[in-house]
Amino acid sequence: MKYMTGAEIRESYLKFFESKDHKRLQSASLIPNDPQLMFTVAGMVPFKPIFWGKIEPTYRRVTTCQKCVRTNDIENVGRTPRHQTFFEMLGNFSFGDYFKRETIKWAWEFVTEYLNLPENRLWVSVYLDDDEAFSIWRDEVGIPEKKIIRLGKKDNWWGPAGPSGPCGPDSEIFIDRGHGDNCPDPENCSPACDCGRFLEFWNLVFTEFNQDEEGNLTYLERKNIDTGFGLERAASILQDVDSNFDTDLFIPIIKKIEEILGIKYKEKPGSDISIKVIADHARSVAFMVSDGILPSNEGRGYVLRRILRRAVRHSSLLGYSSPFLYRIVETVADHMGNVYPELRQRLSFTQEITLKEEERFLSTLVNGEKRLKSVLVDKKELSGPELFMLHDTYGFPLELVEEIVAGTGVTLDKEGYEREMALQRERAREAMGDREYLSNVEAYSTIFPVTGNSKFTGYSRFEDKSKIVAILKEGDAVETLSKGETGDLIFEKTPFYPERGGQVTDTGLIRTDNASAKVERVFIPYQEMIVHRAFVEEGALHVGDKAWLSVDEDRRKAITRNHTATHLLHAALRKVLGEHVHQSGSLVQPDRLRFDFSHFQPLSTDELNEVEEIVNEEILKAKVVDKAEKSFDEIKGQDVMALFEEKYGDKVRVISVEGFSRELCGGTHVDNTGEIGLFKILSDTSVAAGTRRIEAITGKTSLNYFRNLFNRQKTIREVLEVPEDLIIQRLQGVLNELKSGGQEIKRLKEKLLSGDSLMKDKKMIVNGTKLLIRRVENAPSSALRNGADVLLSKEGGGIVIIFNELEDSVSFVVKVEKKLTDKFNAGEIARKIARDLGGGGGGRPDFAQAGGKDLSKLQTLIERIDEYL
Repeated sequence: MKYMTGAEIRESYLKFFESKDHKRLQSASLIPNDPQLMFTVAGMVPFKPIFWGKIEPTYRRVTTCQKCVRTNDIENVGRTPRHQTFFEMLGNFSFGDYFKRETIKWAWEFVTEYLNLPENRLWVSVYLDDDEAFSIWRDEVGIPEKKIIRLGKKDNWWGPAGPSGPCGPDSEIFIDRGHGDNCPDPENCSPACDCGRFLEFWNLVFTEFNQDEEGNLTYLERKNIDTGFGLERAASILQDVDSNFDTDLFIPIIKKIEEILGIKYKEKPGSDISIKVIADHARSVAFMVSDGILPSNEGRGYVLRRILRRAVRHSSLLGYSSPFLYRIVETVADHMGNVYPELRQRLSFTQEITLKEEERFLSTLVNGEKRLKSVLVDKKELSGPELFMLHDTYGFPLELVEEIVAGTGVTLDKEGYEREMALQRERAREAMGDREYLSNVEAYSTIFPVTGNSKFTGYSRFEDKSKIVAILKEGDAVETLSKGETGDLIFEKTPFYPERGGQVTDTGLIRTDNASAKVERVFIPYQEMIVHRAFVEEGALHVGDKAWLSVDEDRRKAITRNHTATHLLHAALRKVLGEHVHQSGSLVQPDRLRFDFSHFQPLSTDELNEVEEIVNEEILKAKVVDKAEKSFDEIKGQDVMALFEEKYGDKVRVISVEGFSRELCGGTHVDNTGEIGLFKILSDTSVAAGTRRIEAITGKTSLNYFRNLFNRQKTIREVLEVPEDLIIQRLQGVLNELKSGGQEIKRLKEKLLSGDSLMKDKKMIVNGTKLLIRRVENAPSSALRNGADVLLSKEGGGIVIIFNELEDSVSFVVKVEKKLTDKFNAGEIARKIARDLGGGGGGRPDFAQAGGKDLSKLQTLIERIDEYL
């Protein structure tokens, strides 16, 4: 066995399988194209649609090093040698090509001949009933029968990755580490024992079944191979260390943590836990943010926030209370950027997001400590719900609470806390359980052998003639769709663009010799089958009919103008704001475009103007928009933007505006930027922390927008009777006059309120104290207080009550001379009066204000006012 760095292991693996005719592909995003999964949790996740049979594979043999995130065991990170939230999974995949024999033999060849692992220390396990795999290992590879362990479904069955999907038996390769202090029977120990002596590092999955959400298994149409070779585990073996954290994949990060936090690794076991947590979580944060995941209170953003804050909490356990993680992610980018260039390309953005979140959480920690102290008052135990509240609301983990209460005699209801955590996990599972990976796909997959994939002809035409190959109504295949009915039509070819990639569906008409139908929506539910949902307006459509398909041309052209404009906008934003800007989503409609992108603060007026100027300059240049189909190999290394949500086969469509923008995109676009017309940004808003949204318009919509502005301005000019260049000045004058008039009205109302009333005041003596009651109508609330002060002064002391009658309610103030507050309490008086008027209020002993809903009771109340004093 020879020493190998993590980078050497990774490259050796990928080259080995390239030599076995596998296509090396880049790692997919951590954001999976799979609604069942929050993250890419395994190397097979990007290929799940292929395993399902939903799409045909471009390559039958593939090898990857996939970045993955799993958080189901996050509490164990740092406490065990192997638990991590972020990890790299090497894998080789076969889609209906080779199966068990080749997989097993190649795995053995790689670990023994390329990694030089000693055969006498290697063991394997197989699924209990998998006689085929057992015999290959024994008879063809030559492993002694006693070193092939049969295990049950818990240990040797993989999948599915989610509530349903591909799965199957697996075979695992183990290495004997030679030490198992906790083993009850060292002489007869094997991978079946959980003492820790045997380390599994490669899982060979024979994916031949599909499991539905009820747990039923059916055979897949083709057998597939999915293997997972954990890079961190392999590094720990070849570098002869007991923990993944002691490999060269982590040590540079740990050294940076030591430098910043002023602490040494491997000096204190408790501190080591926190150092490992920070090292692991820093990798997760760096990769998640660089993939476009941003902190939020739900979904992936919540998981990112939890991981980031957990790292910060552990720094506080180490006595550090300043932002630091944003500096650690730079080390992650330096160390891993050669393999994952997005880490370096988006580093400044990642650091900005991380720093802002750290600062926000550090202030939350202070509030959490205050809350903890308030909860601990006169308590000897913290209940489960209280502990959960500290964790869920204030971000305080159980271990941090334990640290704070250590030595105080306070006990913690950990069982109650775990019950609350279990309830939260159940709620999360229920929320995810409503999602379905293949929504209503069964009907379309059933009809697919008849229809096959549809050919899209709409890049070059708005009309085409084609044959109806299938009709579905409410999920059932039918032969006819009659007048007044809505159903799904599939054609051999179509000019209608289906809704995808942010571009909305085309609409239009379908006509035959005997019928016409209105196309309401076009979509792709299975492989490349294009489905037209249509309402039959006349006659009846039949399977086999020849039909004329006509796209709404004006609508399509408006959509293409906006779609090409999103590409120009994307490029302009990167020029003005920086390379960290990446598309986070889009919506391309005929009347406007919406573009979401990564950026951490609102755009200034100058920035918005500059972006707008750049886009319009490109439009005015009337540049050709080139649309070319190329292979991935052709564009490798070129500066082409690829978006996470796009799905690409061997051939990709590159949309280029020379010298300005190049993106992979399957949507429809103009032929010349000049067709877009005037580009106008309408708004810049926040979607989430670190994500902005720009809405904009082009073409005829821009013309209508500016025409409306012009007509509105013309009307204002005519109303104000001033030239155009004096409109603002005149409006400012009108506003000043209104403001001055309003202040004068308020002053006069206050004067009227506090002066000699035109209404008859009620004056009386209560317990030897003067009382003045005044009734007014619709007075400003601020005037009541000032009026009460003036009246009390005029009366020479005592008590003043002013009732303000509104349309269907009443408000009032009570003013008591300060030297009388030992006898009369304004707040109590106001509360009593308000209660009988059907309202509420209160205040200080010398002044209170309140209100009521029942104006009809006011006169009766005033007549017996002495009762309230």
